[in-house]
Amino acid sequence: MRLARRPAPEAQERCELCGAPIGAEHRHVLEVESRNVLCACRPCSILFDRGDGRLRLIGDRRVAVDLQVTDVMWEQLRLPVDVAFFVNRKAYYPSPMGPTESLLTLEAWNELEQANPILRTLAPDVEALLVNRVRGARQAWIVPIDECYALVGLIRTHWRGFTGGAEVWRQLAQFYERLDRRCR
Repeated sequence: MRLARRPAPEAQERCELCGAPIGAEHRHVLEVESRNVLCACRPCSILFDRGDGRLRLIGDRRVAVDLQVTDVMWEQLRLPVDVAFFVNRKAYYPSPMGPTESLLTLEAWNELEQANPILRTLAPDVEALLVNRVRGARQAWIVPIDECYALVGLIRTHWRGFTGGAEVWRQLAQFYERLDRRCR
Protein backbone atom coordinates (compact mmCIF):
# COMPACT_ATOMS: atom_id res chain seq x y z
CA MET A 1 0.00 0.00 0.00
CA ARG A 2 1.37 3.43 -0.99
CA LEU A 3 0.62 6.48 1.02
CA ALA A 4 -0.29 9.60 -0.88
CA ARG A 5 2.12 12.42 -0.27
CA ARG A 6 1.12 15.99 -0.18
CA PRO A 7 3.11 17.97 -2.73
CA ALA A 8 5.73 20.21 -1.18
CA PRO A 9 4.67 23.85 -1.18
CA GLU A 10 6.41 25.84 -3.86
CA ALA A 11 9.31 27.85 -2.63
CA GLN A 12 8.07 31.39 -2.60
CA GLU A 13 10.22 34.47 -2.55
CA ARG A 14 9.63 36.98 0.19
CA CYS A 15 10.11 40.69 0.48
CA GLU A 16 13.42 41.19 2.26
CA LEU A 17 12.09 44.33 3.91
CA CYS A 18 8.76 43.19 5.40
CA GLY A 19 8.61 39.42 4.78
CA ALA A 20 5.50 39.46 2.57
CA PRO A 21 5.33 36.83 -0.20
CA ILE A 22 6.24 38.16 -3.66
CA GLY A 23 6.09 36.73 -7.15
CA ALA A 24 8.99 35.95 -9.42
CA GLU A 25 8.61 39.37 -11.06
CA HIS A 26 9.24 42.00 -8.43
CA ARG A 27 11.20 45.18 -7.78
CA HIS A 28 14.49 45.55 -5.94
CA VAL A 29 15.86 48.03 -3.43
CA LEU A 30 19.55 48.85 -3.07
CA GLU A 31 21.21 49.21 0.33
CA VAL A 32 23.47 52.05 -0.75
CA GLU A 33 26.32 51.57 1.72
CA SER A 34 26.69 47.79 1.39
CA ARG A 35 25.60 47.63 -2.30
CA ASN A 36 23.26 44.75 -1.37
CA VAL A 37 20.22 44.29 -3.59
CA LEU A 38 17.05 43.34 -1.72
CA CYS A 39 13.85 41.89 -3.14
CA ALA A 40 10.86 44.17 -2.46
CA CYS A 41 7.09 43.77 -2.52
CA ARG A 42 4.98 46.45 -4.19
CA PRO A 43 4.14 48.38 -0.99
CA CYS A 44 7.81 48.47 0.09
CA SER A 45 8.95 49.47 -3.40
CA ILE A 46 6.49 52.38 -3.31
CA LEU A 47 7.74 53.31 0.15
CA PHE A 48 11.33 53.56 -1.08
CA ASP A 49 10.55 55.13 -4.45
CA ARG A 50 12.15 58.37 -3.29
CA GLY A 51 14.76 56.66 -1.16
CA ASP A 52 15.58 57.30 2.46
CA GLY A 53 19.32 57.83 2.00
CA ARG A 54 20.07 54.28 3.14
CA LEU A 55 17.77 52.43 0.74
CA ARG A 56 16.94 53.33 -2.88
CA LEU A 57 14.43 51.74 -5.21
CA ILE A 58 16.10 50.32 -8.30
CA GLY A 59 14.27 51.70 -11.31
CA ASP A 60 13.16 49.84 -14.40
CA ARG A 61 14.46 52.11 -17.18
CA ARG A 62 16.16 50.20 -19.99
CA VAL A 63 17.40 52.22 -22.93
CA ALA A 64 19.53 51.06 -25.83
CA VAL A 65 22.28 53.64 -26.35
CA ASP A 66 24.20 54.40 -29.54
CA LEU A 67 27.38 54.82 -27.52
CA GLN A 68 29.97 57.04 -29.10
CA VAL A 69 33.24 55.48 -27.99
CA THR A 70 36.35 55.00 -30.10
CA ASP A 71 38.77 52.14 -29.54
CA VAL A 72 41.24 54.66 -28.11
CA MET A 73 38.61 55.95 -25.65
CA TRP A 74 37.83 52.36 -24.65
CA GLU A 75 41.53 51.68 -24.01
CA GLN A 76 41.71 54.80 -21.83
CA LEU A 77 39.00 53.30 -19.64
CA ARG A 78 41.61 50.69 -18.61
CA LEU A 79 39.32 47.69 -18.86
CA PRO A 80 40.95 44.28 -19.35
CA VAL A 81 37.78 42.82 -20.90
CA ASP A 82 35.13 43.90 -23.41
CA VAL A 83 32.09 43.79 -21.11
CA ALA A 84 31.71 46.40 -18.41
CA PHE A 85 29.19 48.42 -16.47
CA PHE A 86 29.63 51.89 -15.11
CA VAL A 87 28.01 53.16 -11.90
CA ASN A 88 28.77 56.46 -10.16
CA ARG A 89 31.75 57.07 -12.46
CA LYS A 90 33.25 53.70 -11.54
CA ALA A 91 33.80 50.82 -13.93
CA TYR A 92 33.13 47.17 -13.13
CA TYR A 93 33.40 44.08 -15.21
CA PRO A 94 31.73 40.73 -14.60
CA SER A 95 34.02 37.80 -13.96
CA PRO A 96 33.65 34.22 -12.74
CA MET A 97 34.65 35.56 -9.30
CA GLY A 98 31.99 38.31 -9.26
CA PRO A 99 32.03 41.99 -10.19
CA THR A 100 35.53 43.44 -10.33
CA GLU A 101 36.20 47.16 -10.06
CA SER A 102 38.53 48.55 -12.69
CA LEU A 103 40.79 51.57 -12.31
CA LEU A 104 38.89 54.26 -14.17
CA THR A 105 40.35 57.72 -14.53
CA LEU A 106 38.02 60.66 -14.11
CA GLU A 107 39.35 62.11 -17.36
CA ALA A 108 38.41 58.97 -19.31
CA TRP A 109 34.88 59.00 -17.87
CA ASN A 110 34.50 62.74 -18.53
CA GLU A 111 35.51 62.22 -22.16
CA LEU A 112 32.98 59.39 -22.53
CA GLU A 113 30.27 61.49 -20.87
CA GLN A 114 31.06 64.48 -23.06
CA ALA A 115 30.69 62.34 -26.19
CA ASN A 116 27.46 60.81 -24.80
CA PRO A 117 25.42 63.42 -22.87
CA ILE A 118 22.75 60.80 -22.05
CA LEU A 119 25.18 59.40 -19.48
CA ARG A 120 24.53 62.48 -17.34
CA THR A 121 20.99 61.12 -16.80
CA LEU A 122 22.13 57.98 -14.96
CA ALA A 123 20.41 57.76 -11.58
CA PRO A 124 23.15 57.57 -8.92
CA ASP A 125 23.73 54.14 -7.38
CA VAL A 126 20.80 52.38 -9.08
CA GLU A 127 21.41 52.78 -12.84
CA ALA A 128 24.37 51.76 -14.94
CA LEU A 129 25.76 52.01 -18.42
CA LEU A 130 26.26 48.42 -19.59
CA VAL A 131 28.60 47.93 -22.56
CA ASN A 132 29.24 44.79 -24.61
CA ARG A 133 32.15 44.91 -27.07
CA VAL A 134 32.87 41.16 -27.09
CA ARG A 135 33.66 39.57 -30.45
CA GLY A 136 33.10 42.81 -32.37
CA ALA A 137 29.77 43.70 -30.74
CA ARG A 138 29.10 47.37 -30.10
CA GLN A 139 26.10 47.30 -27.76
CA ALA A 140 25.31 49.63 -24.90
CA TRP A 141 22.32 50.17 -22.63
CA ILE A 142 21.28 52.21 -19.65
CA VAL A 143 19.93 49.61 -17.24
CA PRO A 144 18.92 49.13 -13.62
CA ILE A 145 21.88 47.95 -11.54
CA ASP A 146 20.14 44.64 -10.84
CA GLU A 147 20.51 43.78 -14.56
CA CYS A 148 24.28 44.11 -14.14
CA TYR A 149 24.23 41.85 -11.11
CA ALA A 150 22.12 39.34 -13.07
CA LEU A 151 24.82 39.40 -15.77
CA VAL A 152 27.50 38.76 -13.13
CA GLY A 153 25.44 35.87 -11.75
CA LEU A 154 25.03 34.39 -15.22
CA ILE A 155 28.80 34.44 -15.79
CA ARG A 156 29.54 33.04 -12.33
CA THR A 157 27.05 30.22 -12.85
CA HIS A 158 27.95 29.18 -16.39
CA TRP A 159 31.68 29.98 -16.82
CA ARG A 160 33.84 26.90 -17.42
CA GLY A 161 37.58 26.71 -18.00
CA PHE A 162 39.75 29.53 -19.25
CA THR A 163 37.51 30.87 -22.05
CA GLY A 164 34.12 30.26 -20.46
CA GLY A 165 32.88 27.43 -22.61
CA ALA A 166 30.10 27.35 -25.20
CA GLU A 167 27.27 27.44 -22.64
CA VAL A 168 28.24 30.78 -21.12
CA TRP A 169 28.42 32.39 -24.58
CA ARG A 170 24.99 31.01 -25.45
CA GLN A 171 23.59 32.33 -22.17
CA LEU A 172 25.19 35.76 -22.76
CA ALA A 173 23.70 35.99 -26.24
CA GLN A 174 20.25 35.21 -24.78
CA PHE A 175 20.77 37.78 -22.00
CA TYR A 176 21.57 40.53 -24.53
CA GLU A 177 18.64 39.51 -26.76
CA ARG A 178 16.23 39.71 -23.79
CA LEU A 179 17.68 43.08 -22.86
CA ASP A 180 17.18 44.39 -26.40
CA ARG A 181 13.56 43.17 -26.38
CA ARG A 182 12.91 44.91 -23.06
CA CYS A 183 14.31 48.16 -24.49
CA ARG A 184 11.82 48.17 -27.37
